[in-house]
Amino acid sequence: MTQLKFIIISFLFLGFNHVKAQEIITLESAVKLALENNYEIKIASNNSLIATTNVAIGNAGMLPTVAATITANNRVQNSSQTLQSGIVNSLDNAKNNSLNYGVNLDWTVFDGFKMFAKFDQLKELQKLGETQLKQIILTKISDVTTTYFDLVQQQQQLKALDSTIVISNQRLALAQNRFVIGKASKLEVLNAQVDLNTDQVAFLKQKELYTNTKIMMNQILARDTKTDFKVIDTIQVDSALELNELGALAQKQNPQLVAQVISNKVAELQLKQVKANRYPTVRLNTGYNLTETQASLGFATATSAKGFNYGFSAALPIFDGLAQNRNEKIAQLQIDNSRLTIDQQKLALESQLAMSYRTYLTNLELIQLEDKNEAIAKQNLAITLDKFKIGTITTLEFRTAQLNYVNAKVRNSNAQFQAKLSEIALKELAGIINLN
Repeated sequence: MTQLKFIIISFLFLGFNHVKAQEIITLESAVKLALENNYEIKIASNNSLIATTNVAIGNAGMLPTVAATITANNRVQNSSQTLQSGIVNSLDNAKNNSLNYGVNLDWTVFDGFKMFAKFDQLKELQKLGETQLKQIILTKISDVTTTYFDLVQQQQQLKALDSTIVISNQRLALAQNRFVIGKASKLEVLNAQVDLNTDQVAFLKQKELYTNTKIMMNQILARDTKTDFKVIDTIQVDSALELNELGALAQKQNPQLVAQVISNKVAELQLKQVKANRYPTVRLNTGYNLTETQASLGFATATSAKGFNYGFSAALPIFDGLAQNRNEKIAQLQIDNSRLTIDQQKLALESQLAMSYRTYLTNLELIQLEDKNEAIAKQNLAITLDKFKIGTITTLEFRTAQLNYVNAKVRNSNAQFQAKLSEIALKELAGIINLN
């Protein structure tokens, strides 16, 4: 068994004992937890339900209003009445009571079709709420995925740094043995110890960053930030994305663009409601009422009446200080702004896709290069270890080969992570929600 194989097996054994008690969380389970627990998603979901609940013909003003009313008036006063005959009737503390109660219906049967435009607007607002919810979900999935694969590459870097500590320990042991038998100076032992300490410092700093990122992930998942877990150890990048397909999807389902298109429809329906004020408003009313009165002084001491009443009213605006014209102009300008915003959003989306896709292709090329670099550095380290063992190279050459290998592994891991970030960004722009 070669020295390198021994180091790798030792590292894997140590790593296994270190993490065997930790929960292993997959990306799918992390996203599931976020969708179930995340506060932003819960709030957006409730807002979407509010918009859905508001879609009702009654909310648009299409249904009549029915109200039960009761009115009671009581008076105690000194009263006097002078009749035509000259007779005067008077009474102190005379009581007068009246009671009116019944059920009345009021129904706007025509308002210039404003109610229909209002109902269509409520439907569009429901779509807008659903789109905003999708945007929140898409953003949160992107956050979870980004943080998850950040942990993956940090975990890989921890393993790389851990492996270099194992190698440095082997180097220190060899230097001490060589010093004991007189084949190396004390300086070689001290240099090996310094390099080992340097590796341990780098490992501790990386471990701190890894721990803090796990706390951030727990926060996104809306669970106890002290929950310990481990992620998978591989990053798989989708290398088959095509710019034309992404662009077509983005035009159809990018949440921000879709929301802006819906907002434009809402503005157009608002203009219809404003224009409806030029038409007459017709209302029907009916009801059943009962009236009772009692008086201590007068020709009739008690009266009562009951029965139906019905009628209609119509109103046509003639002049309102030119407010109607102003309101229509403002509503039209809001539509124009909305359309300009759509064009602006489309251009920005196209630009973002083009730049992100260029970065994505570059990162794919970097993965291939860093894979080759890591393989070369690994082979070079194996040769250097053998030479160092028999004392044919200097400690500086050994350290250089060691650092080259570690740096190559770190760069390769980072290249895969950056490529994954590019993939996530492209799919988010295209409105794609998947975990591939």
